Amino acid sequence: MRFGILLLFICANAWVGLSQSNFKLPELGYPYASLEPFIDSTTMLIHHSKHHNAYVTNLNNALKDSPDASKSIVDILSSISKYSDAVRNNAGGHYNHSLFWNILTHVKNTQPDKYLLEEIRKSFTSMDSMKTLLNKAASTRFGSGWAWLYITSDKKLAIGSSPNQDNPLMDLSPIKGTPILGIDVWEHAYYLKYQNKRADYLSAIWNVINWNEVTRRYHEVIPIPKGKFDDWPEIKSFHEVMAQTFHPAEEGNFSAIRSRSSELASKAATLSSSKIPKEFLKKEVTDVLKSLVEGTKSLDKLVKKKASDKSIMKSLNSVHDSFHKVMDVCDH
Repeated sequence: MRFGILLLFICANAWVGLSQSNFKLPELGYPYASLEPFIDSTTMLIHHSKHHNAYVTNLNNALKDSPDASKSIVDILSSISKYSDAVRNNAGGHYNHSLFWNILTHVKNTQPDKYLLEEIRKSFTSMDSMKTLLNKAASTRFGSGWAWLYITSDKKLAIGSSPNQDNPLMDLSPIKGTPILGIDVWEHAYYLKYQNKRADYLSAIWNVINWNEVTRRYHEVIPIPKGKFDDWPEIKSFHEVMAQTFHPAEEGNFSAIRSRSSELASKAATLSSSKIPKEFLKKEVTDVLKSLVEGTKSLDKLVKKKASDKSIMKSLNSVHDSFHKVMDVCDH
């Protein structure tokens, strides 16, 4: 009996300990100084290790002894109206900053992929127009808050802002959706470097936006459309080697094709013997695939004979043409 009570006490304390420390301060993944000169290292240090850390600590304290302490941050935000202001402010602060750190990078010139870029152009005319609109949302947010690029429930891009640490995931937010890019316009995000010049901060921050991460978040909600050849991996595998050998040769670099001609021939043979998807299963396709196999075999023989670059380029062009015939036949 005493053992059972002791075990119950230990388990209860273990549960309480877990509930008190469910949420953690995430690591940045880059040094505080890496966003210089656009965001200074002192601001990053204080913003992450002090401000964000305080949101995490206060959130854990606000949920202390609550069964909801084990819920995900998204689950909490989606029903935030049932929680106290302390949970609302600190859960929002934790989520918003966690997103913010991830959509910043020291890597230069990252770009959205073609799918996100197309949607940006469809929704806002251009990238520049989107930036202008998002900066306007940020600059006109009175006091502290955030500006958002988010995906609505009907899978459209939208721009808006929220006060304090609110965000579009919250059930009580006037703007609702999934954030993929957020700009912090609390003064602690920029005041040490830009003082009261919020517009200068908003202009500078585009130099450190991580479009790879924004794109990844976009596709978590809107997956990449299925490609025509997704059910035919052998043709994609051949195309990869074809591109990696043909394009360098076009520019006079034959080292790739000379070292990978056997691999190209092997990929062609595998492609020819693969299970052709039903929509492409026609005699013209099988005929062109046979030609592709013969062409890659001839090319491989030339490489092994140490033929001239001119001869190899001629044979490689023939293989390239055969491959595009396969693609053309599949299109019709």
